[in-house]
Formats: sequence, C-alpha cells, structure tokens
Amino acid sequence: MPRSRPEPMQVVKQRRDAALKALVEGVPYIQFLGITFDRRGDELTGVLNFDEKLIGNPFLPAIHGGVTAAFLEVTAIITLSWEHMFPAIERGEIDPEDFAKPEFPGFPKTIDFTVDYLRSGLPRDAYARATVSRAGRRYASVRVEAWQDNHAKLFAQGSGHFLMPQPREAETTG
Repeated sequence: MPRSRPEPMQVVKQRRDAALKALVEGVPYIQFLGITFDRRGDELTGVLNFDEKLIGNPFLPAIHGGVTAAFLEVTAIITLSWEHMFPAIERGEIDPEDFAKPEFPGFPKTIDFTVDYLRSGLPRDAYARATVSRAGRRYASVRVEAWQDNHAKLFAQGSGHFLMPQPREAETTG
C-alpha cells in the first residue's frame, strides 16, 4: 500500500500558527499583559513585551511581582495546552475554530503554583520557557523559567501542578 504524500511544510506551519494564535487570543488577560509566544517547531517561548503599566515599583523601576507570577503561570498553561494538543493539531484533527466551541475542553486548571523571585525584573522585555515534567490524563506538573537579557541569569522561576481538561461528553436527554 503506497504512503500518502506529506503535506507541504507551509501548510503545516500555517496550521500550527493558527492553532497557537487561537489558543492565546482566547484569553483576554494575555492580551492585557502583552504576552506573545514565539514558536519554533514544537517549542514555545513566552514573551512579556515591556509596557510601563507592568511596573510595580517606579523607584527601582521593577516589573510588578504579580505580573511576573502571571507571566510564568500563563507560559506554563499555554505550553501545557500546546503539548497536550500538538499531536492532534499535527494530524489536522483540531481546527483553530474548535477552541471557541462549547465542547472544547478548555485549559488546564491550576492546582497550585509556586514562584521564586530571584532578582528584580528590569523595565524591558522578558522571556519564559516551560518544561512539562509529567503529563497524564488527569494531572500535570510543569516548571518554568524567566529571564531577560541572558538566559543563564533567571529573574524568576516557578513550578505548578495542573488538572488536565477532560473531553466534554455530548449531553444526553432521556
């Protein structure tokens, strides 16, 4: 039996980019904070684009600790969602428009999230990458690191546990 021809790479890239865009644009808080994601293959890097509204201490100045924590948690959740859905996205089973449908299972829910503030976040762009330590059907554990100018000099790191979304079953009447 002959193999089917693989899709052109441009089609695959467009599908990946559309899925990531739909994931991120589905959360207004991500837009409010100015967080974007850079995708290279299956790896995501969160980017906290600097804005004056993110400053918590104007005398230093430093990025607000709550903004830092939110950036880490958002990066962890989007990365976990992306890794969870990536195989189905690759197979073309998930359409980006599916994210807005009521039967879409949604995002992982935070069980707990711990942040270590290692130094002040300076008034400039910040970057973060999450690593999924364990992901099962019901539970996942994620680590995330944030830096600014030098990846070796983290300004914050976090770890969290998440409840994985369960597929919603069609409602039955009877």
